Amino acid sequence: MALFIGRDLKDDEDIYIEGDKSRSILICGKRGSGKSYTMGNIIEDIFEDIYSTQKKLVIIIDPMGIYHTMVEPNYSQNNVLNKWGFNPKSYNVKLLVAGDPIENYAFGEERILDKMKQRGVKFGSFKINPSDLSPDGWCDFFNLGMTDVQGICLFRAIQNLKRRMGKSFYLSDIINAVEMDAKVQDRTREALLNRLEWAESLNIFSQNYQKFLDIFETDHINIIDMKSLDPGRYNLRNLIVSILTKQLFKARLKARAMEELEIFTDIPKVWLAIDEAHQFAPSGKSTLAKEHLIRFVKEGRQPGLSLIVASQQPSAIDSEILSQCDLILCHKLTSKGDIHSINALSADYMGNELKTYIRKLGRVGEAVLVDDEKEKVGIVSIRPRRSNHGGGES
Repeated sequence: MALFIGRDLKDDEDIYIEGDKSRSILICGKRGSGKSYTMGNIIEDIFEDIYSTQKKLVIIIDPMGIYHTMVEPNYSQNNVLNKWGFNPKSYNVKLLVAGDPIENYAFGEERILDKMKQRGVKFGSFKINPSDLSPDGWCDFFNLGMTDVQGICLFRAIQNLKRRMGKSFYLSDIINAVEMDAKVQDRTREALLNRLEWAESLNIFSQNYQKFLDIFETDHINIIDMKSLDPGRYNLRNLIVSILTKQLFKARLKARAMEELEIFTDIPKVWLAIDEAHQFAPSGKSTLAKEHLIRFVKEGRQPGLSLIVASQQPSAIDSEILSQCDLILCHKLTSKGDIHSINALSADYMGNELKTYIRKLGRVGEAVLVDDEKEKVGIVSIRPRRSNHGGGES
């Protein structure tokens, strides 16, 4: 699978990147430089190949709520597309929302949901299984230390429930376990119950076990819309990404073992694209998702996991993520810190430091391309999108 990125500014040569193997891709650039446009561009080409012999699962983590527009053809750039040999095109989009889509996507306004469905967007809702979080994961979610009295009580409750009930326990069971814990003082119990009742009020934790990965469809671009969720390091956005990456990794490890023994498996290879990636794997800070993302990018190649991370602040992404990216598409940067973080990824084969190439970028839509697989660096003009781009300002 060759992904058509654009054309080399120097010799007008078409530029492709290899997509058959697992890739780790960094897309960065200051606000308005085209990073989200470029990520949608790559997703289009990955999805163009879904009807090949190897199925692929495409998932976008969308904190800004802009990728649903891929369901619409890009008629606004029809003339430009024709010059590149393309036509406007729509893609199957499944928009996934935590909890009730009317409340958590449409802000309580059902007409918004109806209008989106008329445009062709398919909606799906999901809830989090309480048992999918480890005892320390629950403590992290409430930002409780392992030695805090509340943390000790919560850890013990989750650990005992996992031992007794496996995957079949829910928030009401956790609340009951805390209420019945004779080792806890009333004040500690009351404080912890307040946290659990707050979690219950979010209405995103399931009351019946569901396999999280069953919500995705290989014949759709699956978009997890997070615009209405709080962006904190220990809040719902990071909680969802934490569970998703952990379960994708586990599922593909099993699938790869079966593939090597020529045992049939219907678990496809995965392309996970994360916009505003610094929210989930920030430099110098912990989050619920960070450790799982680092493992995903470090060990995901063998089981068939590909990752695309995009950010307007590459310096804010953890260096363990940046250093694992074998392909970089860097749009215009002006912050010294961001330029320095990208320049630190310079390699001997480049001839010059990356900051030299970044300074040469002119118009919106141009990017420095670094392909470690081919040991190649250059400046490309990104091709136009076939589908509509939703990242413009109002």
